[in-house]
Amino acid sequence: MKHTSKYFSSIFLLFSMYLGYAQETPETTAKKEVAPKKPKTETAKPEIQEVKKDSVIKTDRYGLRVGVDLYKLTRGLYDKDYKGVEFVGDWRLTKKYYLAAELGYENKTTDDDRLNSSASGTYLKAGFDYNFYENWLDMENLITIGLRGGFSSFSQDLNSYKIYNPNPYWGELPSIATNQKYSGLSASWLEVAMGIKAEVFDNIFVGFGVQLKLLATNKKPSGFDNLYIPGFNRTYDGSFGVGFNYTVSYFIPIYKKKIKIPEIKEVSKKK
Repeated sequence: MKHTSKYFSSIFLLFSMYLGYAQETPETTAKKEVAPKKPKTETAKPEIQEVKKDSVIKTDRYGLRVGVDLYKLTRGLYDKDYKGVEFVGDWRLTKKYYLAAELGYENKTTDDDRLNSSASGTYLKAGFDYNFYENWLDMENLITIGLRGGFSSFSQDLNSYKIYNPNPYWGELPSIATNQKYSGLSASWLEVAMGIKAEVFDNIFVGFGVQLKLLATNKKPSGFDNLYIPGFNRTYDGSFGVGFNYTVSYFIPIYKKKIKIPEIKEVSKKK
């Protein structure tokens, strides 16, 4: 009887252990089975523009440009009272600045209401030009504004004059011929020069310029005024003068400088 109860006790203990194990296994398995996490969605990044830059090599030429004023050279063909010639030149200092000068000779006869005179002499103008035109690559055109100082050495011939008659009842008095010459005269002035030069062929430039002038000094002959000053033009009974020229010139390259110009080549987008 004692062995029988011990046998049943052992069976009951094994059975209870089996039930405990059977209840524990599903629960443990359930704990281990974890649902897979969903991947996090990445927020869209803003668009970024990338600008790829490249550079272009530009060659700037430096040298001397010399030419002649066609207006003064050809004016004597249709104006019997004028003879003259003017040579022009400039030297490139920097990318924008040029040394500039004009050298010339003029002989002009002026027939005024009261006198007839002839002025002849030489003149020199020197200063600088600033080119504010932005050229493309190998172009070398110019739109300039500059400043000059001018000096003229000349003589005046008083050919004839009339005596002023306030009561011309019997008409005007005839002109009196004198043929007097006054030498050793001089004048100086400042001028603002504006001009355009365009390259029409290789190294050949055609230009047009206008000058506004202010007389600084003026040594006059005895008894009358300088109606015309070589290089300054007409005085118009005052200190202001104007002038213009039409030039053709040739550029002599001396040396070159290479510069890099940044250029936008391509634009790409990334997300």
